[in-house]
Amino acid sequence: MRIASWNVNSVRQRSDHIARLAESHAPDVLCLQETKVRDEDFPAETLKQLGYTHQAIHGQKGYNGVAILSRLPFRESRSDIWCGKDDKRHACAIFENGLELHNFYVPSGGPTPDPEANDKFAHKLRFLDEMADWAALRSGTAQRDCVLLVGDMNVAPLETDVWNHKRLVRSVGHTPTESGKIARLLEAGKLTDVARHFVPPEQPLYSWWGYRFPQSFEKNYGWRLDHAWASPGLLPEISGLQIYKDSRTWEKPSDHTPVIVDLE
Repeated sequence: MRIASWNVNSVRQRSDHIARLAESHAPDVLCLQETKVRDEDFPAETLKQLGYTHQAIHGQKGYNGVAILSRLPFRESRSDIWCGKDDKRHACAIFENGLELHNFYVPSGGPTPDPEANDKFAHKLRFLDEMADWAALRSGTAQRDCVLLVGDMNVAPLETDVWNHKRLVRSVGHTPTESGKIARLLEAGKLTDVARHFVPPEQPLYSWWGYRFPQSFEKNYGWRLDHAWASPGLLPEISGLQIYKDSRTWEKPSDHTPVIVDLE
């Protein structure tokens, strides 16, 4: 079973890119973030033609939005509300093989890492705290459950998850406060950072290259904002993870690249 997670930054603008990924890597499941479209305007039929006939879509006009698209049937799906705001940041699907898959789009947090002065950053911190509390509640069953959390978590928690730690440590997405909340979340849920399970923490690893600097990809000014976290019951089944950097070179690309997880 192959699962690809990707912040596509508008599903309608990137439909050709999604088709290209489907052809080159043949994921069984696509978890998309920032779809930026109402459910009734989602290109459902286009994606069904690619084989993704099982769909859980939760979107809104112009902002946020998540979707789980699968070639394999799932028993049930849902979307939970976080921080009391139904802003389309979560989708869950439970598959017939027992996998419980959660797709998240964590708030970006705005420009200033000060929760008193910046409501968006305060929202982000509350969101991460609520995720940690949720993970702690279910951690008692984590040893046997097969749970995978994927998505754009909008935090690069390790020093080697950004291209220049000293320069960026006070920037939203890489502050010690945010990194600490990711660490608490993983510990609370007994979750493993799948990328760092395969790639040593001392090795730089990125999934996002911003639009602000046109040469960010060429100069490798990257951040690792896109993650996959596995429960103890699922971790032995994971055979690999790759970040498909080539998609960042495509015409009019998303600033994020797909994270692809393979399960035995």
